[in-house]
Amino acid sequence: MNKKILVVLTSVPKYPNLERATGLWLGEAVHFVKKVEEAGYTVDYVSPEGGYTPIDPHSLAMAEPVDWEWYQDKAFMSKLGNTLKPSEVNPDDYVAIYYAGGHGVIWDFPDNEQLQAISRSIYESGGYVSSVCHGAAGLLNIKLSDGSLLVNGKKATGFSNEEETLAELDQFVPFLTETELVKRGVLYQKAASPWAPFVVEDHRLVTGQNPASGGAVADLLLKSLEKRV
Repeated sequence: MNKKILVVLTSVPKYPNLERATGLWLGEAVHFVKKVEEAGYTVDYVSPEGGYTPIDPHSLAMAEPVDWEWYQDKAFMSKLGNTLKPSEVNPDDYVAIYYAGGHGVIWDFPDNEQLQAISRSIYESGGYVSSVCHGAAGLLNIKLSDGSLLVNGKKATGFSNEEETLAELDQFVPFLTETELVKRGVLYQKAASPWAPFVVEDHRLVTGQNPASGGAVADLLLKSLEKRV
């Protein structure tokens, strides 16, 4: 079995309609990658435009000690500065794909047909599709070969409408992640309280609700992958 996982990161550095920086929510990459690498998997990074990955400064303001350790790791940061373009990815190399979040993804994940094709290929080859928080935006429009939406009829989660309102950004995003998931037939689930870690798996779709859930997505994904061996 392949021992590689593809991590998808945003290329968007700023809210188009707000004087505020955005980008990758650093912990959503760090907490996931740390666990899958410790389990023996190799990680590659891809973004819609390839190359440099902007990091949301708000994620640094709320960073945990492990996030700062990785932030100071030149090898890791070099990878974030030199992500693959979708055209450079061979889906056959990967057993899973993981969409990390940060508000930037709302603008460059949903309509990227190349990333959708990569995800479809991984999934239809028996692999896993996963996301955390706003990363679920990358799942919205993935269609399988039969034309059906990958997420339709499956249990899944993503950043909740309540959390978006609490973050005071609901008026500045083009859509609410929870609302769009439900529109596409997702059986949306969430934690009993905002910001609590929450993950769910359904038919090789593994999703986490919020920034606190990246590590838990890795745990659930690894558990599922172990069953396949």
